[in-house]
Amino acid sequence: MRHIKPLRTRWYDFPDAIIHATESAVKQHTAYAAAKSGDSDAAFAVVQDTVSTVAIQALHTLVAGKTPFFASAHAFERTGVNAIPEALADELSKRTGFPADNSIVQVNVVGHTGANGFMRLARQAIFDGEVIVGAEYLLVDDFIGQGGTLANLKGYIESSGGIVLGATVLTGKPYSAKLCLTDKQLAALRSKHGNELEIWWNERFGHGFDCLTQSEARYLERSQDADTIRSRLVAEE
Repeated sequence: MRHIKPLRTRWYDFPDAIIHATESAVKQHTAYAAAKSGDSDAAFAVVQDTVSTVAIQALHTLVAGKTPFFASAHAFERTGVNAIPEALADELSKRTGFPADNSIVQVNVVGHTGANGFMRLARQAIFDGEVIVGAEYLLVDDFIGQGGTLANLKGYIESSGGIVLGATVLTGKPYSAKLCLTDKQLAALRSKHGNELEIWWNERFGHGFDCLTQSEARYLERSQDADTIRSRLVAEE
């Protein structure tokens, strides 16, 4: 079986993702299910009711006078194309004056909604589309769990010559907002599972542990052993 490897880049001092609303506010919205299934009107309603002026101000502070593109993850779900990321990018574009990118798209189906950690790691988002060399981008998604989709979108843009300034999501777990992998967490992961697993990981996914998100690395470090990780990832594909 041929594996298409996602593009990843190292985090360095990447800022925490900016979250707009609580999970309950978003997921209990009456239009949420329809929005996740591709209803653009429903997605607009969800975004309108949950987007945060405080988060928008934080975005202005983050970019410090720059005018980046909003690049959204057009995720494919089992029930259709998740319409929330694009709706959020469009709404943020209206409210900030920053342009929304319409060129970059996700080209595979991952079905992350409701997925466990191993499934999220095994089925990674792949992106394609035009990136403007030297242009600055802000990543947009509806939800942040392990942060892998944002990591792959960042990697695609940066590998194509773009500059990623940060990320914003409609909702997610506050501890997942920290995308940037710490030296302490990286060392703990390598200490727990050894070099052999990282070599295998690099061969399979095209990057080392230093390109994982903080949440991904923590999840792997808490897994029982390297054999369990390998077998679960293969099974979840």
